[in-house]
Amino acid sequence: MTRTLTPVAEALERVCRGLTPLPAEQVSLREGLGRVLAVDLTARRSQPPVAVSAMDGYAIRAVDVAAPPATLTCIGVSAAGAGFAGEVAAGQAVRIYTGAPIPTGADAVVVQEDAEAEGDRVLLRAGAKAGRFVRPAGLDFAEGDVLLRAGRALTARDLGLAASMNLPWLAVRRRPRVAFLATGDELFMPGETGHPEGIPSSNSVAMAACVEAWGGLATDLGIARDDEGALSALLAGARGADLLVTMGGASVGDRDLVRKVLGERGFALDFFRVAMRPGMPLVHGHLDGTPVIGLPGNPVSSGVTGLLFVRAAMRTLLALPASEPLPTAVLGAAVPANDHRQDYLRAALRVNADGSRVATPFPTQDSSMLASLARADCLVVRPPHAPAAAAGEMVEVVLFPPAA
Repeated sequence: MTRTLTPVAEALERVCRGLTPLPAEQVSLREGLGRVLAVDLTARRSQPPVAVSAMDGYAIRAVDVAAPPATLTCIGVSAAGAGFAGEVAAGQAVRIYTGAPIPTGADAVVVQEDAEAEGDRVLLRAGAKAGRFVRPAGLDFAEGDVLLRAGRALTARDLGLAASMNLPWLAVRRRPRVAFLATGDELFMPGETGHPEGIPSSNSVAMAACVEAWGGLATDLGIARDDEGALSALLAGARGADLLVTMGGASVGDRDLVRKVLGERGFALDFFRVAMRPGMPLVHGHLDGTPVIGLPGNPVSSGVTGLLFVRAAMRTLLALPASEPLPTAVLGAAVPANDHRQDYLRAALRVNADGSRVATPFPTQDSSMLASLARADCLVVRPPHAPAAAAGEMVEVVLFPPAA
């Protein structure tokens, strides 16, 4: 058993150390939102593929309108998807619409507001230099350009770009399969009645949502009662998972059975207890090759440690950086000196007009208060043995990712 407290940075490194990115799978564009690219995406075509008009008007030779007004003969029409097949010669023009191919021989467009047509004759009251209102071929991107790199979590805008690149399929990292269970005789499913001294199982609901939000597939193994046989039976359901998360039962009380039951099933312990608040009783190791993270059962502790450790493990499996550099904020209220554990203070965050952040920790930081975690915008990080800090000093903060 690890008897000393593992520093947070070391614990994060050890959780992610043995994880390798999951293999790629092929999905359609429609299934790509939020997925992580496994390979670079290369354009299959140029955009636009040919020179096109940026405006509605008339495609002309710039030399023919060098001294406006000029009257030209309109010889045809060029529309998007149906270009003009002929060639524009001296004294000629082609009616053209936005996105339509520029006809051969033409090198500029006069907008329709500066034109007056009568029959096949068109009076152009303004001139246009060569290239005016012409979008050249490849203006946006050229065939062969690498526009989206592996390791990118795809947005709706990215998917639109991939479609423009003429790519119907995407190679993305397989979603991590995360199995999890909560422990404790006191837990019951939300909405159940007849449990006056019980606690609704909020951790399971929150973990499922976080796993899905962070790009994984959640498997809820259920609630394990404080019984070794019941816990062992539920743990068997984790076969095939990429990550097993337990919530509760990781401390040293008589009814904290997770490490004992895991050990009987061949669990290889890496570390137990992390130098942080909330969330000190955190377990990490491997069970039959499956990485295991044992979170505390306290809902706030579970939420904070899940944000730090489960998310880091999932990001590693998705070939993403385990964590990002922490942004800074100005303290909105004084905080006392810290002890030997790294502290994560729930806080409100305000963004000023100049873009600077002000983080104000809540006055009460009791780890049983889940409502304050839901109300928080960020976590103010207080390193071990940090001295007292006054309002106005700079601190690092952990921002909650979307949906977390």
